[in-house]
Amino acid sequence: MKKMLDLVVTQNNQLNQSYCLIKLTTTDNSPLPEMFPGQFVEVKVDGSPKTYLRRPISVNYIDKSKNELWLLIQAIGDGTRKMCAYKTGDIVNLLLPLGNSFTIPDENKAQELLLIGGGVGTAPMLYLGSCLKEKGFKPTFLLGARSKGDLLQLKDFAQYGEVFCTTEDGSFGEKGYVTDHSVLKNTRFSSIYTCGPKPMMMAIARYAKENKINCEVSLENVMACGFGVCLCCVEKTREGNVCVCTDGPVFNIEKLTWTN
Repeated sequence: MKKMLDLVVTQNNQLNQSYCLIKLTTTDNSPLPEMFPGQFVEVKVDGSPKTYLRRPISVNYIDKSKNELWLLIQAIGDGTRKMCAYKTGDIVNLLLPLGNSFTIPDENKAQELLLIGGGVGTAPMLYLGSCLKEKGFKPTFLLGARSKGDLLQLKDFAQYGEVFCTTEDGSFGEKGYVTDHSVLKNTRFSSIYTCGPKPMMMAIARYAKENKINCEVSLENVMACGFGVCLCCVEKTREGNVCVCTDGPVFNIEKLTWTN
């Protein structure tokens, strides 16, 4: 059940020139609402004259021991730049949790699960990986970025599974795109979960389709309202047009038209 809550910033870690990691908790120490991997929040950005609508941000991680919600923010516009300037103690209004979630297998722990993230699309993969490990799985991560400095939270990912990386300039891991990485040739995966730039996800969807691998993607369409009113996030599916914010953001590729 979604709620509108004021949360307080406990930390704002500047990871590099473009990214920050914001950690928030409740103002009265009450438990955060239950959130699942793949869901997102809508952040109200105050004090920015150009930011009238909330900003959709993926749930990066839930630290249950500290009752904290983590949000990985890429500063690319007025709204996200304002968020990256938050200070400890600032109060932020959020609508949460929104959307559906990735599918967590409930049996057959021998499954080979691959989590692929590109750019800021790595964000939901961390919480998903932690939830999979909690269920007894050993996920594999494949993270892609332009260069070494854009690869984020590698130590956090390593807590939950083996981590492979690609960079476009070859500065870390294998050079190229995630779809070129040797792990795809060396391991037969039973399921793939992915989030990132649409061309990357479409390439992964084609790979999964060709190799008969179950695949779920988390779409990053523009989502202004978060509950299916503004129609900014409409996506064409095999069953017609749907709102990503309410019917997604997670979709099995069999429901999308990408692999027609």
